[in-house]
Amino acid sequence: MSEEILHGLDPLDAPPPVERKKRMRPIDIIGPLMIFALFLGLWEYIRRDGLRRFFNKPKFLVPSPVTVVDKFFSNKIIHDRLIGGLGWTTLVSVIGLLIAIIIGIALAVLLSQSKWIERSIFPYMVALQAIPILAIVPLIGTVLGYGMSARIFVCVMISIFPIVTNTLFGLMSAESSQHDLFTLRKASRWTRLRKLQFPAAMPSIFTGFRISAGLSVIGAVVGEQLFQQGSKPGLGIVMDQFRQKAIWEGTYAGLIIASLLGIFMFVFFGWLSKVVVGHWYESNRS
Repeated sequence: MSEEILHGLDPLDAPPPVERKKRMRPIDIIGPLMIFALFLGLWEYIRRDGLRRFFNKPKFLVPSPVTVVDKFFSNKIIHDRLIGGLGWTTLVSVIGLLIAIIIGIALAVLLSQSKWIERSIFPYMVALQAIPILAIVPLIGTVLGYGMSARIFVCVMISIFPIVTNTLFGLMSAESSQHDLFTLRKASRWTRLRKLQFPAAMPSIFTGFRISAGLSVIGAVVGEQLFQQGSKPGLGIVMDQFRQKAIWEGTYAGLIIASLLGIFMFVFFGWLSKVVVGHWYESNRS
């Protein structure tokens, strides 16, 4: 395969292996349903007795799951504001994720080219990941304002690290014997990167995308709650407004919608990973 790569055959163009049909087992359905039922039961217990017993708080602070769903569909104000907020949160999270992907992959490629570059830059990536967002809110607001730009910046800041680390790991995971073959053929740095390192890194790259997809939603909601100025109220702003007015059903409904958005983003990149690399890369895990 290595010689074919050097002669111009892309592994993505290779004939797909014979796929084994995966049968759906009963546990694949029963397991998630049991966990979901356990979650609903715990929620209902906290509402009825746990909140008062363990935290000495009135139970109206935690509405029942049925009430949350009912209010979302029956109360037009709650429904419309949450759906409108979902649109803005999705926009911020997608833009932030795309920017994080572009910058993250570029940084990972740069770090993979030399050990001294990696040692010089990577500690600052770790420091960026470790900075508490609340500590630099005044700085972000002063430089970028308190609108969409600041929210997108928070989204990028939270979601970029997994992309850099997973892409870098993937680029460095190609076998040394294949590197030796490229060296013997005097392949250029660009050829090595394009035909060896990137194909080997694709599974890891999409793993980073999946992790960062969920983090981008968290970053969007956090950014909205920190920077609430402007006429674009996302889910974070809407939930905070409901909380201030003690509309707890709307607050919990917004939390559920934000969680579903994160799950959708995660599942989407999992599907995209199968589309892009699934026909030529097969995991060893059965």
